[in-house]
Amino acid sequence: MVLRNSGVTSCEGITVISRALAVVTSAALVLSLMHEIFPGGDGRRKIVIFAEASGGSGGGGSGLLASPSNVGIAIAVTAMAGLALAATLVYSSRRGSLKSPWSRRRRKHALLAKQWKSLFDVDGKLSDGGIKFLKKIRTGGVEPSIRAEVWPFLLGMYDVKSSKKERDTVKAQKRKKYVELRKQCCQISKRGERSFKLKESSENNSNEDGGDNISQVLDSPTLDEASSAASRPSVSAELVEEEEEHDGGVITNEDISDEAETGSSEDSDSSEDSSEDTKPLLGSTETEDNNNNPYDRSDSTLKKPETGTTSCKSENFATWQRIIRLDAVRANSEWIVYSPSQAAVSEAKAQQLAESVGLKDFDHLEPCRIYHAARLVAILEAYALYDTEIGYCQGMSDLLSPIISVIEEDHVAFWCFVGFMRKARHNFRLDEVGIRRQLNIVSKIIKGKDSHLYKHLEKLQAEDCFFVYRMVVVLFRRELTFEQTLCLWEVMWADQAAIRAGIVRSAWRRMRLRAPPTDDLLLYAIAACVLQRRKMIIENYSSMDEIMRECNSMAGCLDVWKLLDDAHDLVVTLHDKI
Repeated sequence: MVLRNSGVTSCEGITVISRALAVVTSAALVLSLMHEIFPGGDGRRKIVIFAEASGGSGGGGSGLLASPSNVGIAIAVTAMAGLALAATLVYSSRRGSLKSPWSRRRRKHALLAKQWKSLFDVDGKLSDGGIKFLKKIRTGGVEPSIRAEVWPFLLGMYDVKSSKKERDTVKAQKRKKYVELRKQCCQISKRGERSFKLKESSENNSNEDGGDNISQVLDSPTLDEASSAASRPSVSAELVEEEEEHDGGVITNEDISDEAETGSSEDSDSSEDSSEDTKPLLGSTETEDNNNNPYDRSDSTLKKPETGTTSCKSENFATWQRIIRLDAVRANSEWIVYSPSQAAVSEAKAQQLAESVGLKDFDHLEPCRIYHAARLVAILEAYALYDTEIGYCQGMSDLLSPIISVIEEDHVAFWCFVGFMRKARHNFRLDEVGIRRQLNIVSKIIKGKDSHLYKHLEKLQAEDCFFVYRMVVVLFRRELTFEQTLCLWEVMWADQAAIRAGIVRSAWRRMRLRAPPTDDLLLYAIAACVLQRRKMIIENYSSMDEIMRECNSMAGCLDVWKLLDDAHDLVVTLHDKI
């Protein structure tokens, strides 16, 4: 009865032990109540049970005697019954009210370096199309020492079915494109600074000369022109010469800068032959048709920018730069212990990089944090130019920071971030359509799993689940520790990689994994987080603000593997219904 009331139905080990103890207990009770017959002095047999000796004198007893052996049996019976009950209650308290098919798989070992190497064949391809690889990550995450090698597969920079030769080609192409983006960012910044200085000088002169120089300002290079020049099919010789004068430090890796100077004149056909994933979401900087718009989108889910908005985009880029630089300086330092090589960067190197990307007001920071902030600026500016529909919004630095703490090559980190943002970008749309869709899914999951909780949320006018807004936007980054965040993201990325690779439900079943891969694992985890607190929400909270405060105070209080355990249970139960 206790097991049934607690909702535990899948723990065979505990069940067997409990039943065995129950059988022993019953047998002992029967034995203790059996008539123990032995011969008496008068030829009759006396019955000995747990008898009461009647008080009196002179042998007026009842003939029922207390047996020491039966007292011992009674004590043993009581002890075993207590053990059975304790085992049941302990297990119930551990599992809570949510049942999970992964209850005995709380966390297996992470993917180890030795295992990682053994997964590749002689051509450098992952065995069985990456199924074992993704399964391993799905149940245990990735060992920190190999994350920099594994993440490009999870985030779509490399196809899980690619060979070593194919990956080398893709990496070279993506490296070249990142260099182009960084140089375009630098060109826009330089021309913007020149335009600002000319306007400032003109304003001063106009006060003295009566405005004779206004036409000079109007004819000066503007951000619009910079944006147009930056988006030309390739990096021109003129741009390379200007960058050589500038120092070239904007590109974090000096060898990347050197490669751009020599590689800008190479035939661009090789990059055009790359897979669809190598093309920017907003279109390649290399024009493939007669349309000279550099922002033609290769991703049909994104809308092509309207014509006549160049000026707005140029102004937006300058705004994005200012916000990026502010957010980069404010980035926290949790990552330091996970990246010893970056933590040991010299002060001179850190300051040189910071100055090259226009970072200011960093004197109060340690060298490693200056270096980290400068890398954030470089990659986020490149992304803003790559995806001008989204550009930059606060919160994006929270998503990039863990990536650059793990991956030291800027161009690899950039394309991993692009892969991450392929789905997460919808969190930063100004119309918030993506956020509302995700909150609606969380609401449906809660309603499908726990109608009582959902009705309570309706009473509080909180059924839209706006109280988990922050969890959705930055993907649990604020609620989990740094390491927990990486574990959650890795499992989530493994699901998304499985879907990209076309690994269907039947493949998971063959591996005895009941939960199929889903693009929305994060949302199931958020719903599980709320369901784990159902009792507190129903009994103690009478407004959405109170629930929001509870959700925003979860930092450091969550068990990420139990969260994933319960999230996968929800996927099994509700995936086909949502």
